[in-house]
Amino acid sequence: MFINEEPGVGANPNRNKQHAFHFTADNCIGCHACEAACSEKNDNPAHISFRSVGYVEGGTYPDFKRMNISMACNHCDDPVCLKGCPTRAYTKHVEYGAVLQDPETCFGCGYCTWVCPYNAPQLDPIKGQVSKCNMCVDRLEVNLKPACVSACLGNALNFGVVDDLPENREQGKLSIPGFPDPEITHPNIRFQQIKNMPDEVTRTDGMAVKYHKGDDGQYRPVVDQKKGVEKKWSLSKLSSRENPLVIFTMVSQISLGAFLIAFLGAQLGIDSLMAMRDSVMYIPLMAATVGFAGLGMLMSATHLGKPWRFYRGFNNLRHSPVCREGLGMLLYMVFAGLHLLSMLPANSVFIELMGDWGRFDAFASVCGYLALTAGAVGLYYMYRCYRIPARPFWNHWQTATSFLGTAITLGSVLIGVVGMPTLILLEGNTSQLFAIALGGIALGSVMEGLGLYCHARAMDAANNEGSVSHYIQSTVFGKSYVLRNVLIAANASVALLLLLLAPSVISLGVALLVCLSAFVTALIGRTLFYVLVIPTTMPGAFFWKNKDFEEHAREIGLANMPQVGVVAHAH
Repeated sequence: MFINEEPGVGANPNRNKQHAFHFTADNCIGCHACEAACSEKNDNPAHISFRSVGYVEGGTYPDFKRMNISMACNHCDDPVCLKGCPTRAYTKHVEYGAVLQDPETCFGCGYCTWVCPYNAPQLDPIKGQVSKCNMCVDRLEVNLKPACVSACLGNALNFGVVDDLPENREQGKLSIPGFPDPEITHPNIRFQQIKNMPDEVTRTDGMAVKYHKGDDGQYRPVVDQKKGVEKKWSLSKLSSRENPLVIFTMVSQISLGAFLIAFLGAQLGIDSLMAMRDSVMYIPLMAATVGFAGLGMLMSATHLGKPWRFYRGFNNLRHSPVCREGLGMLLYMVFAGLHLLSMLPANSVFIELMGDWGRFDAFASVCGYLALTAGAVGLYYMYRCYRIPARPFWNHWQTATSFLGTAITLGSVLIGVVGMPTLILLEGNTSQLFAIALGGIALGSVMEGLGLYCHARAMDAANNEGSVSHYIQSTVFGKSYVLRNVLIAANASVALLLLLLAPSVISLGVALLVCLSAFVTALIGRTLFYVLVIPTTMPGAFFWKNKDFEEHAREIGLANMPQVGVVAHAH
């Protein structure tokens, strides 16, 4: 990769040292000249900005204070965007320490926008790709400063070697009010803020976050009850850009859970599951598990900005959990499919139609165990994808209990729905399968309920954006949240009660209602999982970088005007 398309090396004597922005908060007047210069230099559309100016404010009249914050990519020492990107679109260059990103390599999954604490990578929903600040390395090579620094009217932005204080500066702080924990990525930005701010400062964007000054002088995020305390349903807000991931995670976990119970149960010699394996319905059951896995992979691809570039999702197996998740689920689908094919010659319908091809039980067992291994790896890295410090609401072990609980619960539902009619027709051990399916529903529901209880306690006590997510969960989505929790308790209780009863028309009818309730519960919970998370972003302004204004602009039609800088959701 050449800078300025020149193979030669620039003459800057410090080109192999880590460079950084220096921001003097006291000098920033909020003119947005840095934003404009950056966007003009990079030819950005109105809805994309690599550098953004927001602010926090606090105090009371006449001593009311505002502090503007200009922020772009911080070219971190530990760039989580680089590690998370499945396509290897990111590079940490020796020259200037710049973290560079290639939008053409990017396939628009947006994972880098999740893991970055500073909202530096910008996902363009129109082009279907991410782009970001490149430190203006082309300008540095010819001894010019970045465009934003050159355009700054208030002498607030400066630039140079990270260890060197700019001229006429006294401080090189690692954080200021509103700045996320620098320990997440070790960002290369330094601050000066000599003027005091009130002990509590607020944001004017729609984020229900404010910052409180602790005894150590550091500002930490706390809940700002902007949304009130009334509990609402907000069902229309449960839909989001992440809808394909809702489907992907749910159907993948259904597939894994059902395959685990059906295959491993038969291998362990459980009568009812062995009878189902030897029945004509085993092939349709396995086809359903492979089909659900395939549907999940399809939904994962449709979530991409460039779905046709899905094959690039395996480029960064060394670092990215997204790559490992995708590879695990792909191998699971392949081996489960091979298990299905190797069991097909033993199916009575196949024998009637195609003749006796013999049996391939040993090969089928090997493929089954390989499928379980790959599926376990895929499920583990599905969980690891969401252990993101920049998204504290997800960064909790409850994500694991949610995913595993869904796999057990809905996998048991699929086994019950397919297996019970099969064994009734075969006059098999329906009581045993009835108990297995209901026990799985109860176990998965209890597991998820316990995780949610511990998660709610942890988020309620947290001093980060996770507590804000919990506040939104308890108010804006309060009634939906309560409904999900009640359904989890009801599903577990009724399933345990039915375990005491023998299968009958009434108990089977009630069990079917429990199965339907379990699916609805999982769907509500998974949609809440995606819409509730609040990242550790920098403060926005009243219009710019304000999610509430963006939604308002879409509702009233302002988003149809390109100059507003708001576009409709891509999907």
